[in-house]
This record gives sequence, structure tokens and C-alpha cells, in this order.
Amino acid sequence: MGAGHAHRLYRHGHSPVHTLPAHCKLIAVLCFVLIVVSTPREAVWAFGVYAVLLAGVTAAARIPAGFVLKRLLVEIPFVAFALLMPFVVPGERTEVLGVALSVPGLWGAWNILAKGTLGVAASVLLASTTELRSLLLGLQRLRLPSLLVQIASFMIRYGDVIADEMRRMSVARRSRGFEARGVRHWGVLAKSAGALFIRSYERGERVHLAMVSRGYTGTMPVLEDVRATRAQWTYAAALPVAALAVCLLGWNL
Repeated sequence: MGAGHAHRLYRHGHSPVHTLPAHCKLIAVLCFVLIVVSTPREAVWAFGVYAVLLAGVTAAARIPAGFVLKRLLVEIPFVAFALLMPFVVPGERTEVLGVALSVPGLWGAWNILAKGTLGVAASVLLASTTELRSLLLGLQRLRLPSLLVQIASFMIRYGDVIADEMRRMSVARRSRGFEARGVRHWGVLAKSAGALFIRSYERGERVHLAMVSRGYTGTMPVLEDVRATRAQWTYAAALPVAALAVCLLGWNL
């Protein structure tokens, strides 16, 4: 998987959550999200307990609450969609502060907001405590098809390469006095996009030739085979097991 690769969501630390193998955390988060989605929307209290469980993981990982909350802003488009549901979904109506709202729409909005927020929060915690390189190794360890892991690895690395190239081109334009202010400048930006595509394609060809010359045959070498102990699996299972207990109570109460 090559050298380490940091990302903006990752927060360096030495907590018990950080030290768990990536494949353990991936399985734990996947199970937790599936359990949350399976919880009946009428069990409002259960979602509060899920939030408390995630707060406990956040504390164990020593991640500031503000760090997580700031990254939850990514779900704003889904929040906007959910807020429209009580107004557009047909069905029984009820009045809230003098406004007639759809009862099925209210339940649907609550369902999306609660489950979506918990899922995004769990994903943010996973990204905050796991480096991208470790995530890719974890996916490989979980027997995800090798080709998909390689595509994800190259996509992550070339995303940063292309972003750096875009920044350099932007600096070059500004150093020549160019600043896009309207439609008449779109032609320059289009030419820049074309040049960026050609540069990226040529760099990709050069990298591929360099990899082939070094013995690349379609699979990436595993430089570090991380195995999880029974204690680590038990520690990782604490979140989904607790969530499963809450889910079962939600269905039975």
C-alpha cells in the first residue's frame, strides 16, 4: 500500500480506539449502522441511547466533541430534505405551532435525521481514528476484491495530486493578474481544466510505467499484515453488541 497517507478527517492520537486494527473498526461500524437502521423509528429513546454510546466512543478516543460536530455538517443536504417531508408527504395532518404538518412526514423526517446523523457520526469517528492507509489494509484484510482496494488507493492518492496541480495552476493564473469575475472568463477556466486533464493523464501513464518496471503485476504488495487479537475483537464488539441489546429492547417494548 506504499507510504502512509494522512487525511483531514484523521486526528492523531494514542487512545485504545486508535490502536485497534482497522478491520475490527470497520466491522464494528458496519454492524452498528445496520443495527441503527433496523431499529423501529417509534423507539425514540433507543436513538438517544445510541448517541450516548457514540459519545462514549468519542470520549474513549479522546476526540473533542467540536471536532465531530463540525464534520457532521456534511449531512446538511439530507437535513434540508428531511425538513421538507412534513410539508409534502400526504396523510394524516396535525398542527404544530399553528402549522398543519403530515404525521407520516414527521415520522419520516425523524427517521432520516436520527439514523442518518448516527451513521454519519459513526463514520466520522472511524475516519478520525484510522489512517487512510490502515483503512485500505483493513479492507484488504476483510477480503474485499483486490482490484477495488487498488482503485480506492489510487483514487485517494491521485485526488491529492490533482488538487495540488489545481492549486499550482491557480497560483500561476493569479501571478499573471488573472482573476475570474464572470462568464467571459469561463474560457480560460475551461482551458485550464483541459490542461489539468492532460497533465493528470500523462502523469498516470508515467506512474504506471514506473510500477511495471518495478515488477507490478496487478496486485499490491502487503508490507504489514496486521492481525487482531481476541481482546481487540472483544473491545471492538462492545459498541455493536450494546447497540444490538438496545435494538432488541426497542422492538419488544
